[in-house]
Amino acid sequence: MLLPSVNITLILTGYGPPGALNYGVFVLCLVVYITTVCANVTLMLVIYIDTTLHKPMYIFLFNLAINGLIGSSAVIPKIMSNLLADMKYLLYLDCILQVFSVNIYGTCAYAILTLMAYDRYVSICKPLQYHNIMTPGKIKQLLLMAYFLAIGSQAVQVYITSRLPMCRYTINKLFCDNLAVVNLACVKSTLGDIYGICLVFVFVVLPLICVILSYVKILCVSLKASVSAQTKALQTCTPHLITFINFSSATLFSVIYNRFNFYLSKEVNVFMSVHFILIPPLLHPLIYGIRTKEISNSLTKFLHKKIFAIDVKLRKEHKDCCNNSVFICGKKMSV
Repeated sequence: MLLPSVNITLILTGYGPPGALNYGVFVLCLVVYITTVCANVTLMLVIYIDTTLHKPMYIFLFNLAINGLIGSSAVIPKIMSNLLADMKYLLYLDCILQVFSVNIYGTCAYAILTLMAYDRYVSICKPLQYHNIMTPGKIKQLLLMAYFLAIGSQAVQVYITSRLPMCRYTINKLFCDNLAVVNLACVKSTLGDIYGICLVFVFVVLPLICVILSYVKILCVSLKASVSAQTKALQTCTPHLITFINFSSATLFSVIYNRFNFYLSKEVNVFMSVHFILIPPLLHPLIYGIRTKEISNSLTKFLHKKIFAIDVKLRKEHKDCCNNSVFICGKKMSV
């Protein structure tokens, strides 16, 4: 079935007229987006090239980087385009696709962060059984299950939302989200509300509980271990814990923004709307690149190797150039 409002154009009123604030946000978005792409792509290349990083934790991190690129790329380029345009509009179909992409980004991020917490739990609490539990096949199954549940559940939610008849066509936000589209409908969908609450429980509350329980267990085991074991556990868990807290705070900002954006000032509205999309994909690779010794060492070796290769190439070209010059001079003298 076709979407009932596929040809409708929606007006985004959260931008306001072109001005200093819009231009400032545009520059911020551009810098952050370029940095995000470079940081995530670099992290993915390092993990892919260095075979010593082909471990469960870094495989999950690789997928987290891909998810961050999907989330930011689905929203930020359109926001930057609208910041400079006189008319801020979006086709209804594009709005629905944006809702789907943002929801996939959020649910997959929570799912992957939960898998990373499980990996840390097994590594610290069951070290002798780690390689038997976290096998390559098990990792693929966990990732496929996470993606399948996230994409399938969000497809159902977007379908329910897209069937609602529309009576309003303005959204007081910078980009589309599910609640914004639902608020445009002429009627309220009880099924959609119940289904949305179930999704929040499955993809937000349940992962939060699992992560908390994992770290409580890790803390209990670490307190009984030696000082060196405690230090190692702290080093391996800190990047994930910072990442999870960062993403959870961004999600909380997004919830506040969705519920109370009409009562917030324009500046606060703009910050809260872009925080969920801008900040986590940028900070996740930076946090792991700085806090994880294996990744930082691998990145350093990779850069040194590239710089050394460039230096050798330049020396060779310089030597060849000098040899050619001597040959030419010698030829002239002999003539």
